[in-house]
Amino acid sequence: MAALAGLSDAPAGQPPFRAPHHSATAAALVGGGSRPRPGEISLAHHGVLFLDELPEFSRRTLEALREPLETGRVVIARALRSAQFPARFQLVAAMNPCPCGWRGHPGRTCGCTPDQVARYAGKISGPLLDRIDLHVALPPSDPEWMGKPPGEPSGPVRERVARCRLRQLARQGKPNAALAGAELDEHCRLDGEAQALLLQAMRRLAGSARAMHRALRVARTIADLEGEDALAARHVAQAVQYRRPGA
Repeated sequence: MAALAGLSDAPAGQPPFRAPHHSATAAALVGGGSRPRPGEISLAHHGVLFLDELPEFSRRTLEALREPLETGRVVIARALRSAQFPARFQLVAAMNPCPCGWRGHPGRTCGCTPDQVARYAGKISGPLLDRIDLHVALPPSDPEWMGKPPGEPSGPVRERVARCRLRQLARQGKPNAALAGAELDEHCRLDGEAQALLLQAMRRLAGSARAMHRALRVARTIADLEGEDALAARHVAQAVQYRRPGA
């Protein structure tokens, strides 16, 4: 992909990491041109696409992500030719809670009106949010944290994730993120308690069928991280919690 895009300095043997500026156009993100060339999502294939200040991207640019997030590819059609590029990337995005950035801060006052906050959040469509599996709200940084002992080192976390992935490949030949249809029924089977909890949560959150399937994949992964064969209600509860806005 890097060669097709004319990039000669892409590191070999490392997963790509792409972080386009929020002024990037839809063509820059998904690809384009009279001679179609891959965009940022294809340059992030099998890697990470990081979008900082997510609401600052144009609505058209963000909406262009929807189909590639589902299919793992992008098709660019032109009058005389068309091109298909791979685009199976991990989307990581960040945004402020409001335009001024101080909403919910314990030591600062937010100057935004409710309408401004709603318009800011509304720049990201429901269908796009539906395709983001984990929603995490981070509290403001506390200077006192600087003096506290560090958390778990990344080495053990990496090993745990590697074991989890190997477990998935041994069970079904693919990662949980690629499960669909009958595979979900087979590998994400729920008992009565977990099924009732999932249905209740989806009704409360007005979740779509896509949201339910994505929550199942996350619950399956949480169980795999714990080394559990069976999905339990606690795994479903944690997965659903990540789908709550502002979780």
